[in-house]
Amino acid sequence: MNISRDNFLLYAVTDRGILKGRSLVQAVEETVLGGAGLIQIREKGLNFEEFSAEAVLIKKITDKYGVPLIINDNTEVCRRIGADGVHIGQKDTDIITARKILGKNAIIGVSAKTVEQAVFAEKNGASYLGVGAAFATGSKADASTIDHSVYGKIKEAVNIPVVAIGGITKENMAELKGTGIDGVAVISAVFGQEDIRSAAEEIKKLSEMYFR
Repeated sequence: MNISRDNFLLYAVTDRGILKGRSLVQAVEETVLGGAGLIQIREKGLNFEEFSAEAVLIKKITDKYGVPLIINDNTEVCRRIGADGVHIGQKDTDIITARKILGKNAIIGVSAKTVEQAVFAEKNGASYLGVGAAFATGSKADASTIDHSVYGKIKEAVNIPVVAIGGITKENMAELKGTGIDGVAVISAVFGQEDIRSAAEEIKKLSEMYFR
């Protein structure tokens, strides 16, 4: 699936635990309708079979609207269901192995905190970088925040898209203006809201204002 920098304006990452009983599939559709250009399934509490089954259902939605589907960490789930790619952290499957497993056309995102990590990821086949944590976040207890100047340094060092991740809300997005990032990855700022579609629309609008 073709992907551009515009896809990264709003990168939505799932968390069924904050949906207040709502269907994850429906929540994803509302997010896509609100303007999300990428969907990442990040469901830590599911085993392989459960994760795969949920991913198949969500892929029907993302395929319907032409939005790339990214699997968090798991290259095997990605390959099994035919997702568009994976996102891997520094402690997960390395970029070299992931690229060998998924082939040249897969979208592979890599988490980075430093220029060195970013350059290594791009050199070895990363499609984009997720850089953070931008702000303190409850979704990843071990995620330390970075100085926002790092975004500009990374953008100068690589040619692939850079998306800010970690604790981003509509209230603090303005603090990332001028950093050079291509967009934001959010969880609770969309999936934790009562009106998911409206929340996505607002984040997308702010992202266009600040990062384009």
